[in-house]
Formats: sequence, C-alpha cells, structure tokens
Amino acid sequence: MAPQNFSHSDISRINQADRAAAFANMVPHGEVITLDEAIARALKYNLEQRVRLLEQSLAAGELEAGKFDMLPKLLANAGYSWRDDFAGRYSAPYDDPENLDSNLSSIDVSSEKAHSTADLTLSWNLLDFGASYYTAKQNADKLLIANERRRKAMHTLIQNVRTAYWRTLAAEQLGQRVRGTIEEAEQALQNATRLASERVSMPDESLRYQRNLLENLRLLESVERELASARIELTNLIGLLPGTRFRLEQPEADTRPLDADVTLLEERALLHNADLREQFYNVRIIAQDTRKALLRLLPGISFDYSLNFDDDRYLVKDQWQTAGVRVGVNLFNLLSAPSRMEAAERNETLAEARRMALQMSVLTQVHLARYQYEDALRQYRRADQIYDVDNQLEQIVRGKFQSNMVGEQTRISASVTTILSELRRYQAMARVQESVGRLQASLGMEPRFDSVDEIELDELRTRVRSWLERGISPETLQAEAPLPASERESS
Repeated sequence: MAPQNFSHSDISRINQADRAAAFANMVPHGEVITLDEAIARALKYNLEQRVRLLEQSLAAGELEAGKFDMLPKLLANAGYSWRDDFAGRYSAPYDDPENLDSNLSSIDVSSEKAHSTADLTLSWNLLDFGASYYTAKQNADKLLIANERRRKAMHTLIQNVRTAYWRTLAAEQLGQRVRGTIEEAEQALQNATRLASERVSMPDESLRYQRNLLENLRLLESVERELASARIELTNLIGLLPGTRFRLEQPEADTRPLDADVTLLEERALLHNADLREQFYNVRIIAQDTRKALLRLLPGISFDYSLNFDDDRYLVKDQWQTAGVRVGVNLFNLLSAPSRMEAAERNETLAEARRMALQMSVLTQVHLARYQYEDALRQYRRADQIYDVDNQLEQIVRGKFQSNMVGEQTRISASVTTILSELRRYQAMARVQESVGRLQASLGMEPRFDSVDEIELDELRTRVRSWLERGISPETLQAEAPLPASERESS
C-alpha cells in the first residue's frame, strides 16, 4: 500500500471541523471578564483540560468493559461440510481384524457428502476468571488515577490562569501609558538630536541627555514586550481564539496572611494531594499484579458444556449434549515460580518505597509553598509601598515641569520609574497568585463539582467565586471535602 498524503483541501476541511467542534456549545463572553469567570471558562473550555476529561472517560469505559471478562465464554458455531464422494470405510469383525484378504470386502458409509453442523458451547476457565477479577480491580484503580491526574491538571490550569490574569490586567492598565511615554521619549530624542546637530547645546550634555532617553526607551520597550504576550496566553488558557477582544475587571488584591498551623497543612496534604493519592493507587495496582503472578502458578481448571446439532442422516441422533472438565498445568512454571514471585514482591516493595519518598516530597512542597506564599506577600507589600512613593514623586515632578523648574527628560524619567514600579506591583501580585495556586495544589484544594459538561457556566462561576473567597484558612482546611463523583461510584 503506497503512502497517501492529505491534500490541502482535506487538511483545511479537518481544521475547520476541529475549530467548529472546539467552540461548539460555548457560552459567549461579555465585554468584561472577571477572575472567577476566567477560571470557570478555563475549566469548562480549555482543550487540554478536555483531554484529561476524555482520559478519565476512557478509564471509566475500560472499567465497565473489563467486568465482562469475568463472564464465561459462550461460543456459537455453525458450519457446512461437502465432499465429492462418500466417506466410505472398510470394516472387519472384531474377532479377526488382521485377516485383511477376507475382511476388506465390507464397506461402510459413516457420513453424507454434504451436511450442516451447529453447536453452542459454554466454557469457563477458573484461572481466566481470577485474572479477569484482578484486572477489573486494577481498572477501577486506573479510573481513580485518571481522576487524580485530572485534579492535578486542574490545579495547574487554575494557577496559570490566575497568574496570566494579573499579567494581562497589568497590560491593560499600563499599555496605553507605556505607548504614550514611548512616543514622548522618541519625540524628545529627536529634538535632542536636532539640537545637538545645530550646536545649540554642549556636545557632552546633549549626549548624556540622549543616553538617558535611550535607556528609558529600552526599559519601556522591555515592558511593552513583556506585556504583549500576557493577553495571548490568557485567551489560550480560557479557550478563546487569539485576538479576541475583552476587558478584565481588577479584583480586590487578596493579601490575607496564612494563619493555618503547618501541622494542619501537612495533614491536609497527606490526605488530598493528587500526586500522593495517585501513588497509593499505583501501589494497589502492583499488589494486584503480585496476586496475578501467584495465580498463574496454579493448575488451570476449565468447565465446558455444549449443545450440538448435525443434520447428517447417517447419525442415529442429530442432537446431543456434551460436558467436560479439564485440568492442566505447565510444569515448567514450577521452575520459574520462585523468580516470578521474587520479582513481583520486589516490584511491590519498590512501589511502596516510591510512595514513602513521595510523602516526604509532598511535605517538602507544603513547607516550600508556604514560605513562597509568605515571601510573595512581603514582596507585594514592598512593591506597593515603592509604587506609592514613585507615584507621589512623579506628581511632584510633573508640577515642577509645568512650572519650568525641571526639564522634559526628568519628567520622562519620573514617568518611566512610576511605570516600572506599577509593573513590579502587578508582577508581585501575579507571584502571590502563583504561590497561592502552588500551595493549593500541594494541599489538594480545588472547586468541587461533578462534571464540567453537566454544570452550567454560571453555576461553575458561582462555585469558583465562593472557592476564591474562602481562600486558605483553618476552617476550609478542616472542612470535610466531598469526594469526586468517580470516587463515590467506585467506593
């Protein structure tokens, strides 16, 4: 078979169909998008999140299909047989079967030249049933693992949305001001260059002035470059096309200190951390593999029962029943049994060691995330104070500029300093949001809902808003969180 490339028309048609499917049933967004709506849209419409949901759905399907492997095999067969001559056979009396010369004169016909057969066989193998039973239990744990991976992807997605939201908000608040200041600086640079060429000012003073303006332009261009990508990242995270126009609403900065005891944080993480819970299920899956390895060493016992039919007229009975029991064992399995069991036990021991190592890693994550959150709060408060000071200084410089007490370069430098301070303030809040998301991921905290396909966007927004307002407190940590739907069904 020769390879066949996709034509341009086929690729274009597939791309259009994929885009239509990706944005089907999407609730249109308004002119303003809030933080809770951005998170809700990401959870409901982000394509990578949909992949995690499909993986969970696939695991659920494998679990349901695996249950049927424990049933006996029920085989129905039908056939037709034909030959060009009768199946004749010589017969001899039992008391003298070796006397071929005198006994081969009698010929018997045992079957017709054409006849039809049918049978219905019920077969059940005890070892197959045992292996299917343990496989079904493993599929149930794989479903729970898929759910934990979906939770982990949800934590990462929420963390990225919160960070990108504040970066995009900074781009909205500072973008126009940055562009205006760049235009003013470029105009001032052109004027300085013209004055220098006309010998109006001293060459060294003119060059220092141009150097300061160029440095300010470089800083402003770096700010503009950093802010330009924020909106693109946010639109991708919340499932919108790049270039979609919307505005953001600035939420109240959450600077609440973390007053929860570290012991309570550790207990919560050991119970609800997605990575650790996944490792618990992996250990249980490997334990089932050990039981399956032990099962293969036992003799195979199978039970068969069948109903048979043959329309051959030479048969005395054209319908009959058969039943049987078979016991079989591979004796060479006895030679490999010790090594098989040792390998299975070592694999289980390795999985348990990984789980214990991950427990220590999770505790380290909690302590590190807690420190990063407190440090991010300190940095934000300091950045906020610096911005207040720079903003006041800029107002003073603007007043002096209007009174011709300072030059344009001083005013531009003050404006650039304030812009950079405000940018650092937004960046500090973005780091606070990132550290909050990292801490919540370590603790296994996320909005609770059964399925994003079954919940409306407004209801999901309400739950996300309530979850954001609760934050991280001893009350929320001690509250008993309901199990996800897949865990309730499996338990």
